[in-house]
Amino acid sequence: MTESRRTPASKLPLLVHMGTKGYSSRMTWQGIITLEPGKRGGRPCVRYMRITVADVLGWLAAGMTHAEILSDYPELTEEDIRACLSYAADRERGVLTAA
Repeated sequence: MTESRRTPASKLPLLVHMGTKGYSSRMTWQGIITLEPGKRGGRPCVRYMRITVADVLGWLAAGMTHAEILSDYPELTEEDIRACLSYAADRERGVLTAA
């Protein structure tokens, strides 16, 4: 397996949102979700792989659990799945910024 091209966590902006249950959610998608014009039509992908955010969201919408996705795609991590959800949430809120 090749070395990850992730940006060190200390260099990433941190998104903090207080959830309805009073706990802090600390998830950022920067450094995990990547955009490459020549790959998958320029769609956002997970860590330079050919797995798109839309692929992951589709699997979740179809009822797959995180464990099932990770079993079928061992190159993904739990953090990757959460990053896809975070990216989609930010896109929905309209708070995406260029890297």
